Amino acid sequence: MYRTLLLAALVFSSFVTPAHARGEHYVLVITEPFLDLHTGPGRGFPQFHVVERGGEVSVLKRRTDWFKLRDERGVEGWASRAQLALAVERDGTPARIDQPGSREYLERRWEVGAMIGDFGGADVLAGYAAWHFTRNLSVELWASDISGRFSSGWMVNANIVHQPWPEWRISPFLTLGTGVIRTEPDATLVSSPDRTDQLAHAGVGLRMHLTRRFMLRAEYKGYVVFTSRDENEGVEEWKAGFAFFF
Repeated sequence: MYRTLLLAALVFSSFVTPAHARGEHYVLVITEPFLDLHTGPGRGFPQFHVVERGGEVSVLKRRTDWFKLRDERGVEGWASRAQLALAVERDGTPARIDQPGSREYLERRWEVGAMIGDFGGADVLAGYAAWHFTRNLSVELWASDISGRFSSGWMVNANIVHQPWPEWRISPFLTLGTGVIRTEPDATLVSSPDRTDQLAHAGVGLRMHLTRRFMLRAEYKGYVVFTSRDENEGVEEWKAGFAFFF
């Protein structure tokens, strides 16, 4: 009885387990007269082997524009994306070789960036770090330096970001968060005391994947500063900059 159940479980798992989880590799058929294999991921590495037309190669790993392959004889080497993109799958379907960095962009977990812009008429320089816990949702921690004509200060806030269509190269997102702002008036111009206030914000923005691990980011945020006075303050912020993900 136990042997029968074990055999049934093994048969069932062989059907439901994805190919990549079973250790299988993406197999392509060479359609060009030949495919050169290099000893390393770059044209500076010597060519040492040739896979002829009709031969099959298994894709083992990728490093930017270069792929490590294994042919039917077990020989392993590296080929460029340009050459491998001309291959086909066993059923004749063109090779699914995406642009460098696009898969990494969708599967990124950490992101850091720097941006400059305008915060209520003052110059703002901001940096952030983000953690993506799904393709659509991430949390961010920001630190900003604010420099204006009559006052300066700093701001720290945390927010959550929703990106509805992460697969788009130019992708919109929504952000919502809270934080603290420190305002220090210029003592020679204004006699107001320094202030530390809580704030909240909501905003919209765009991410654009540039190449490999770099992206361009631009956004607008509307802030409400909760002051100790009778009225709260509303501040608008525009900024843009670059980010790096990994």
